[in-house]
Parts: sequence; structure tokens; C-alpha cells
Amino acid sequence: MAMRKEDVGQGPTTFGGGGGGGAAGGGARPSELNALLGKGSSFEGKLLFEGSVRIDGKFTGEIVSTDTLIIGEGADVKGEIQVGSLVIVGDYNGNAKASKGVELKAPAKVRGTLITASIVIERGVFFDGNCKMDSSGGASSTATPPPLPPAKPRLPPSSAE
Repeated sequence: MAMRKEDVGQGPTTFGGGGGGGAAGGGARPSELNALLGKGSSFEGKLLFEGSVRIDGKFTGEIVSTDTLIIGEGADVKGEIQVGSLVIVGDYNGNAKASKGVELKAPAKVRGTLITASIVIERGVFFDGNCKMDSSGGASSTATPPPLPPAKPRLPPSSAE
């Protein structure tokens, strides 16, 4: 479920569906919005954060977190992203790595490379780039599957003469 503009000003903001209300395990609940770069705002630089952050304005630079980044409708983000979960509804240009998953929701426009363990692309999304599935959760690796065991030689059937 996409977060609506009217939901932004109402205290700790919830986005997404279902999931109950309690916080399982310590730290910030994934449904609480910790920071917002609002429409009409712009920022250039490096953003490091914990919890969930939503960008509705313009951002150019680098974003690093193990938690959730939401690029809202109307947002314009350019740069490198490395996060746990990534939800894009606005415009994004760059390379992004999301260790848990990526959701591209209409009317998102995404140009670049996405590396993730899980991806959902809604109808109506524009995606021009590459996607690499990586379930390791860590640094990108070029692991190759283990080699097959050597084939056993087959002997022709023997005749009883």
C-alpha cells in the first residue's frame, strides 16, 4: 500500500499493510517514519539513518542504512543507495542495493541498476535498467554453483558367448 500525502502529518506515520501494531524485537518499528524530506525541499550529500525515512523532495548523493527508505510520489532522487528495504513511488536515477527487498509502485520511474533478494514491480512502473538478484544480503558476490560430479562411464552390455 502506498502512503498517502494526507498521512504524513499525523504523528508517527504508518505505511504498508497489515502486520499488527506491536514492535517485535527492539529498535524502531518498521511502520514508524523517523524522518521526512518533504515536497519542495532539496538536499545534496550523504544520508545515514536508522529506522524508516521518506523522501518526497529532491535528493542527490549517497544513502546508507540497514532499514527502510521510501522514495515518495513526486520525489526526485539521484545517487547511490544501500539499504535494507527500498520502496520507490517517485523518480530514481542511480544504483541501488537493498538487502531485503525492493518495491516499485506506480507511477515510479527508475533508471539504473537494482541489486536485491526480492523485487515487486507494479503495473504502470517505468524501469529502464538492470536487476540482479542477490540473496546473500551482504556484498555482491559472483558465486558459481558447485560443479557436477563426473559422469560414470557406461559399459556396453556384455554378450554371453
